[in-house]
Amino acid sequence: MPKAADAILSVRQMYAADAHAVRHGVSGETLMENAGRGATEQILARYDAQPAVVLCGPGNNGGDGFVIARHLKAAGWPVRLALLGDAGRLKGDAAIMARRWDGGVEPLTGDCLGDATLVVDALFGAGLARPLEGAAAALAEASRGRAVVAVDVPSGVDGDTGQFDGAVFRADLTTTFFTLKPGHLLMPGRELCGAVEVIDIGTPLSALEETRPVGWRNSPDLWSDVLPRPEAGGHKYGRGHAVVAGGGVTASGAARLTAEAALRSGAGLVTCAAPPSAAIVYASHLTAVMLKSVEDTTAWTEFLADPRRNAIAVGPGNGLTDRTKAFALAALETRRPVVLDADALTVFQNDPTELFSAIAGPCILTPHVGEFGRLFSTDGDRIGIATAAAGTSGAVVVLKGPDTVIAAPDGRAVVNDNAPPWLATAGSGDVLAGIALGLLAQGVPAFEAACMAVWMHGAAAAAFGPGLIAEDLAPALPGVLRSLMEI
Repeated sequence: MPKAADAILSVRQMYAADAHAVRHGVSGETLMENAGRGATEQILARYDAQPAVVLCGPGNNGGDGFVIARHLKAAGWPVRLALLGDAGRLKGDAAIMARRWDGGVEPLTGDCLGDATLVVDALFGAGLARPLEGAAAALAEASRGRAVVAVDVPSGVDGDTGQFDGAVFRADLTTTFFTLKPGHLLMPGRELCGAVEVIDIGTPLSALEETRPVGWRNSPDLWSDVLPRPEAGGHKYGRGHAVVAGGGVTASGAARLTAEAALRSGAGLVTCAAPPSAAIVYASHLTAVMLKSVEDTTAWTEFLADPRRNAIAVGPGNGLTDRTKAFALAALETRRPVVLDADALTVFQNDPTELFSAIAGPCILTPHVGEFGRLFSTDGDRIGIATAAAGTSGAVVVLKGPDTVIAAPDGRAVVNDNAPPWLATAGSGDVLAGIALGLLAQGVPAFEAACMAVWMHGAAAAAFGPGLIAEDLAPALPGVLRSLMEI
């Protein structure tokens, strides 16, 4: 079962969750005290006592800061507190916490960091909808080179999109409450947050049912119950037969990467269907992957007529040709699970509705941002546009990137955050398509197969380390699968 800490609530939804907690008997004062105390515990667990300054804003984020300052002082830390605005104008729970603080309150100025080596950014949090200015902007720059702990999100980062405009705090640690915000996972916010800790502040889990999260952080908790697990009495025919449409001689590597990844991810059999003119090239490189020479669309359709060939991938290295479009449409016509990637997406750029109207069975589309923009609107945040694209197309959409978003036509969305930067290398997307294909062949539903594939892809790259090239990913999959089987 997914953990509440992996849920993603928008800023508006988080306010609604707080209100839900109050209606169910958890006071705002308790929520704020728990938030500040939990944040302090994370600081104490990571840092030795040192001169610290807590920067407090005029709202509830600042109220959390007053709690943090109080608990750090009680733990023996030398703490100063600087407030943006007048303490007498604080309201509600923030005013209560300010009265509980028995230390001094300095005015927030651009040079108030002094000798502090640790800065607590409790200025604005996720709710700020404008660029930092004045002293806050100056402090964002002045904090560079010091340890920074952000409360909720680093000030200046849009909690809903992860974007920023102008000065921004760069945190080593961000403490947030109840659930994640989109800005914790979407770039560049994810990099600006540093390590993110989600703190349980007493919000009832029923708040998730009422608010309906915009998405979830991708993790095995979401899909481990449908992870294919080979049985002692099983055989290769029970694990599916995946088919990959191959391209010509000069682009044969892409389809081979896809096919090998499908086999490594557990498909019982995998066949590359290649043009006759390229068959010798495929044959010289493939061993466990089988090869079928396919001349044209008629031969491709006849090859797919066997229902045992139960999952199909089209696109990697196929070229922007009528053949590619025809192969994609023929694959979709079978209503078996299909993965469309690369050229099988771009070939529909002049008439995306031709593709969408053909999708009738399980289908995964795996565009990078450029391919995505040729088929769908890019007006909005990544979670929003991916979810809209899935609804429009009727397919599971994998919007690839360092913050890959996986969205289903029914509105489910997941954001992946385990991909290391060295995964950005030629051919890695072909491998991702192959992993998804292999999982589909084993009967995994399309959305879960996409989520699983993206996570495994990132985990394999992380396990290999820097210097990775696409050919290294499939051999790293057994280690990833071994760890998943132990869950």
